Amino acid sequence: MSRQRQDQLLQTLLRQDDWATAASLADLFGVTPRSIRSYVAALNARATGGDAVESGPAGYRAGAGAHATLRARATGESAPRDRLHTVVRMLLDESEGIDVFATAERLHVSEATLEADLARVRGLLDGTELRLERERETVRLLGTEIAQRRLLSRLAHDEMDAGSFHPESIRRALTGSAVAAHAVAPFKTALVRELGALGYYVNELAISDVLLHIAIAADRVSAGRALETPQPGASEEIPKLGGVITQLAAEHFGVALGEGDSAHLATLVLTRAIAPGQSVGHDVARSGVDQAVEAAVRAEIVQAAADYQVDLVDEAFILRLALHVQNLLRRAEEQAWTRNPLTRSLKSSYPMIFEVAVSIASGLHDRLGAPIHDDEIAYIAMHIGGRLERSRKAESILTATIVCPGYYELHELLRSSVDRSLGASVEVTSVVTSVDPDWDAIDTDLVLSTIEPGANGDRYVRIQPFLTEADVERVSQAAARMRRTRRLTRLREELSRYFVADAFVRPLQDEGEEAVIRRLGGLLVGAGLIAGDYVENTIVRERMSSTAFTDALAVPHALQMTAQRTAIAIGVADGSVAWGEGRVQVVALAAFSESDRTAFQTVFEQLVEVFSERESVQRIVRRGTSFEAFLDELVAVIDG
Repeated sequence: MSRQRQDQLLQTLLRQDDWATAASLADLFGVTPRSIRSYVAALNARATGGDAVESGPAGYRAGAGAHATLRARATGESAPRDRLHTVVRMLLDESEGIDVFATAERLHVSEATLEADLARVRGLLDGTELRLERERETVRLLGTEIAQRRLLSRLAHDEMDAGSFHPESIRRALTGSAVAAHAVAPFKTALVRELGALGYYVNELAISDVLLHIAIAADRVSAGRALETPQPGASEEIPKLGGVITQLAAEHFGVALGEGDSAHLATLVLTRAIAPGQSVGHDVARSGVDQAVEAAVRAEIVQAAADYQVDLVDEAFILRLALHVQNLLRRAEEQAWTRNPLTRSLKSSYPMIFEVAVSIASGLHDRLGAPIHDDEIAYIAMHIGGRLERSRKAESILTATIVCPGYYELHELLRSSVDRSLGASVEVTSVVTSVDPDWDAIDTDLVLSTIEPGANGDRYVRIQPFLTEADVERVSQAAARMRRTRRLTRLREELSRYFVADAFVRPLQDEGEEAVIRRLGGLLVGAGLIAGDYVENTIVRERMSSTAFTDALAVPHALQMTAQRTAIAIGVADGSVAWGEGRVQVVALAAFSESDRTAFQTVFEQLVEVFSERESVQRIVRRGTSFEAFLDELVAVIDG
């Protein structure tokens, strides 16, 4: 039974934070409900601090021991992946090589099994600067020290929990190294403090990834594997940062870093984990960016702002993103990508922002040549999200009228309380002090009344003259319902226009992303709605970053809006189909036209929202056996 599959199940339950039936989980993973029950039993057998998975009439959900179970490292495992990592670590540690017969005996496996493991090691080394050399029974790993450290980093990342970069997780991934377990977290705290004192913003999501490299360097230096003297011409900031890292490594790890390691680690910190703070002027910050990079970023920002009709053009924002892209290019040169533990949640929670990031990344790839991976795209999405946050908040604010019959300054006090408690989501535009207002004449989104409303509807909320916490909660819930109703109403209107009855496939075959895209795209081509190049461009977009925006839905599409008219082809699997690193149950191939740019955001974001709700997904998939039934169930779910 795959431990990796067990962990994937537990991670899914943690993301859902709700009950899920064995059948729905089986569909998601492409297995039987019996297998799901086996995974649950195995997870609970591994758990030490309470059940990892709770069971009940409604199915399964993550239990109190879920996080501890994911972080607990099993001992004495002989699973192929664990044994492969052990063999690689032995090769890295033994510069003279390992003896095949002695190693097989040490690992309690046959010589044939170890030979198979060595073949897998050779596959692991493909595309790296490392290679295996064999002389009779002795096998050696050859390559530069930098390449060997990259391999160590790759193994450690593979052993760490997906999306987890806690110091404890890093320590566990480096078990057996010279780095003391209790020193990892204090080192990280001190490093962040010192970097802040030097005037840098610290990226907490990336600093732990850098910490992993520092721990690897400390271990290798203690084993006599120091790097060579650094190359001349490094940034002026390198010696300063290197001095900080060297001092802290000696203090916390008891390791004396040489000039080569000091400069190498300082470069990692500079290109991955920090950015100039407010004390650093724009001119100084700009001096660290190649003019070609800044020009490319500016051009792509302007293009994305026009394509997606969002407010992105801002000099400070362009400079910050250019600095990030400059560092991204340096990481690409070293094939040293930075992981982002928020990639999955950003993609599912903010699909539109992520899509803008994909578009910008695609353009930067064309202009600058560097491949940009999913985690790097997620960092670009975070820059974009920060820029768009204000405008997104402004769009989500609802207008409200307060109805509060006049008595001294009571209505003024109430308005002040509403502004203070709900100002982030509700804007009071008028106050009515009459005891018998014209309810039909009030045209704001919400009506907050201290007297019984003279009309019915979700927008009317009864509150007390002196606002209570319960009042705040009721208004917040009403506002949330109003916003959701608006979004889904727009979605219902759009979908009724864009779904194509002849482009509905059920059951969808599990034949790979590209084959599914060609199958669904071919139906739209046959209907004369898109040309063949749209299908090819959709495949190109899919290769950049998976369009599986939730655990149930993939929305493949091209970055170019070249469809004759906006149209959506739907494929529904009886169980699930492989997509990206996971599986999905529904594939909605969306083709957008230039004239329907405004529909892109409505359809894209809200369709993802609907398919983020497990109960809704199961209802639509189970009952949507035909195009008409699928559309009926989708509309019913939208209408609530």
